[in-house]
Amino acid sequence: MTHPPVPAPVPALAPAPASNHPLIEVEGLKVRRGGRMVLDLPAFSVGAGEVLAVIGPNGAGKSTLLQALAMLLPAEMNYRFAGLPLRLPREAPALRRHMAVVFQDPLLLDTSVFENVALGLRLRRVPKDEVREQVAAWLAKLGVNHLARRHARDLSGGEARRVSLARALVLRPSVLFLDEPFGSLDVPTRMELLGDLRNLLRDTGVTTLLVTHEFTEVLPLADRVAVLVRGRLAQVGTPREVFNRPADDLVRSLVRGTVDLVNAVKGLDD
Repeated sequence: MTHPPVPAPVPALAPAPASNHPLIEVEGLKVRRGGRMVLDLPAFSVGAGEVLAVIGPNGAGKSTLLQALAMLLPAEMNYRFAGLPLRLPREAPALRRHMAVVFQDPLLLDTSVFENVALGLRLRRVPKDEVREQVAAWLAKLGVNHLARRHARDLSGGEARRVSLARALVLRPSVLFLDEPFGSLDVPTRMELLGDLRNLLRDTGVTTLLVTHEFTEVLPLADRVAVLVRGRLAQVGTPREVFNRPADDLVRSLVRGTVDLVNAVKGLDD
C-alpha cells in the first residue's frame, strides 16, 4: 500500500538542542524478560540540555528504555554520564539523585499537595525555610499554588499531573524522565499542560527524555525524536526529519495522525 507524501512544514517545533555534547551515553543496551530480548540498542545518547522524545507502537520498549536509562530496572549496558563511565550497579544510587521521573500515574502520596512536593527536599535535609520557598515557587510555576493545602486525593487528573511535575522539578534534576505525562487527559487540559511544560523546559534547560505514543506531543517539545519498533531503533532525527522523511511505512503510520490533523486544519482554511 502506498501513502501520499507527508506534508511540510511542521508547526510549532521546539528550538535546537542547547548542546551537542551527550549527557547520557549508553552502548550495548540490552534488556531481557523471561529469556526474550525486549530491548536491544547498540548505542543511544541524550544530549545535554535537549528534549529527546521516544515514540513507537505499544510494546515497542519505550518505557523499558526510560526505566533502563533511569536505572530503575536491570539492564546490560555501558553507561556514561557527562562523559564519565559509571560502575554499575554500585554507582547507580548516587546518579539517581541527579534524576527525576514522572510516570503516567502521578503516584502522589496520601497527604497534601505541599507535603508531596516537599518530600524530596526534606529527604535531602534542605532547611525548612528553603523548602517552603522552593515548594511555593514550583507550585506557582505549574499554576497550582492555590492547591498547596488540598489533599492529593481531591485533585483532578490535570492538577495531579502538575503536582507530580512540581515534585520532580523542585529537586532541580540534571535529567528529567517523563513517561506518558499527558496520558488519559482530555484535550483542553492536555494542550494547556503541554504548553506550560514547553515553557518550563525551555526556561530550565533540563535534559529531558519524553516517552509518548502521540506524535502531536513531540512537535512543540522535542529537539530530536527516536522511533522504537520491537525493541530496536527504527529512526532518529529531528521531528521535522521524521515527519517529512519517515524511514519506512511503520514510522510513517506513527506520524499519520499528525499528517491527517495538518491536512484537516488546512482543509478548514481552504
